[in-house]
Amino acid sequence: MALTLPADPASGRVTALRNTLAAAADRPSLLAAATVLLVCVPTGEKDVTAAVHITAADLASLALVALTAVNLLRGRLPALDRTTCVLFGGIVAAAAVATVGSIDPATSVTGFVRLTQVFVLVPASVLCSLRDRTDQRLVLGSFVLAALIEGAVGAHQYLTRTGASYTGQPIRAIGTFGALDVMAMSTVVSYGLLAALALALGERGPGGDPRLRRAMFGAAAFLAFPLAVSFSRGSWIATGVAASVLLLRADARLFVRGTVLGLAAAVVLVGGLGLGASGVTARISSIGSVSAAPDQSVSDRYDLWATAGRIWQDHPVHGAGPKAFPQLRDSHAPLRLSSGSDTTDPTMGFQREPLLSPHNMYFLVLSEQGLIGVTAYATLFLALLLGCLRNRRGFGLAALALLTWVLVDFLYADIGGTTTVLTSVVFGLACAATRAATREVTP
Repeated sequence: MALTLPADPASGRVTALRNTLAAAADRPSLLAAATVLLVCVPTGEKDVTAAVHITAADLASLALVALTAVNLLRGRLPALDRTTCVLFGGIVAAAAVATVGSIDPATSVTGFVRLTQVFVLVPASVLCSLRDRTDQRLVLGSFVLAALIEGAVGAHQYLTRTGASYTGQPIRAIGTFGALDVMAMSTVVSYGLLAALALALGERGPGGDPRLRRAMFGAAAFLAFPLAVSFSRGSWIATGVAASVLLLRADARLFVRGTVLGLAAAVVLVGGLGLGASGVTARISSIGSVSAAPDQSVSDRYDLWATAGRIWQDHPVHGAGPKAFPQLRDSHAPLRLSSGSDTTDPTMGFQREPLLSPHNMYFLVLSEQGLIGVTAYATLFLALLLGCLRNRRGFGLAALALLTWVLVDFLYADIGGTTTVLTSVVFGLACAATRAATREVTP
C-alpha cells in the first residue's frame, strides 16, 4: 500500500513565489498596479519631520524599477525614445546641479534621490510596462479599486463620526491615512473617480462593453460622496477642472449633460438628503473668500509662497538645494506664519503638524532648484500635456484627466506623503499617452 506524503508547505510557497515573479516579469504592469493598491496600506507614520519615509507602495515602485532595468538590459523591452530621455535627463541634471550647489549637500542628496524616483525612474518604468490595452486597463483599474477602498472607509468615517476633526467634529473622511496625511484620501478618490469616468467614456460606441461602462459610471458616482466629505477644497477644484477637460475633450455635449446631472445630484444629496450639508456648503463658500478674507490655512499658504520667493531671490540660478526649504523657512518667513497646523483623529489624537514645504510644487522647485529646475519641470509638464491632448483614445483621455489634476493640484500642494508615488504613476501614464500620440502622427 503506497503512502501519500503531505506536501511541503515551504515548497508550495516557493512555487507560488516563482509563479508570481514569472507573471510580473511577463507583465510588469502588475507591479505598477500593485504600487497603486499598496498606497492603501496604513503606515502608522507619526514623525512627519523624518528625512526618509519608505512605504509598501515605495517598495513596489522600486521593484518595478528594478524589473524594468533587468528587462532593458536583457533586451526584452525597447529603449526609451530620444525625446523622453531628454525630458527625464533635464530633471536629473537640474536636481544634480541644485544638490551640488546646495546649502547642505548631505541633506540634499536624499532629496535628489527622491526627485529622481518620483519624476524619472518610476514614470519611465511605468511607461515601459504599458505595452498593450490590457496593461492600460490594469493600471487604470487599480486606481479605481484603490479609490473604492479608500472611499468606502472614508464614507464610513463620516457616517459614524470616526474621522479626523473638522470644525470640532470627527467627520472628515481620511481613509486609511490618518490626520497627518489629511489630503491623501481625497487624492486617491479623485484619481479613481477620473479613471472610472475615463474608462466609462472609452466604452462608448461600437465595440464597447456596456457592463463595464455602467460599472465605471456607477463607481464615479459613488466616489463623489467620499470626495465631498473629505472637505478638501484643493481636491474639489482639481477634480472639477480635470473632469471638465476630460468631458470637453471627449464630447462637448456630454460635458453640458454631465454638468447638469452633477448639479442636480449635489442638490439632492446635500440639499435634499442633507449629506454633509453644513460642512460642504461652508467649505464651498470659503473658496470664494480666499483673496478677500482667507482663513488661517489659506493665509499660511500665501506666507509660505512668499517665503519660497524670498529664498529663490537669494539663490536664483540653481536654488538652495533639495530639502533646503525647511532649513531656510524661519529666516525668510513673515512673523505671522503659523508654526504648524492642528490635526486630530481617533487613532493618533491631537498633534501639531509643522509646515515644512511651501504647499506649491512650482514654488518648491523655484526655491530649491532655481531657474534651471523650473525650466526643466516646465518643459516636462508642457510636453506631457501637449502629448495627452493629441491622444484622443480612451487611455489618452484618462492620462489627460489625471495629468490635469496633478498640474492643478501643484498650484496649492507639492510632493510629499504616502500618495506621492501615485504622482509618479500618473506621469508614467502621461508619458505612455504621449508616446502613443507621437506614433500616430509619425509618417
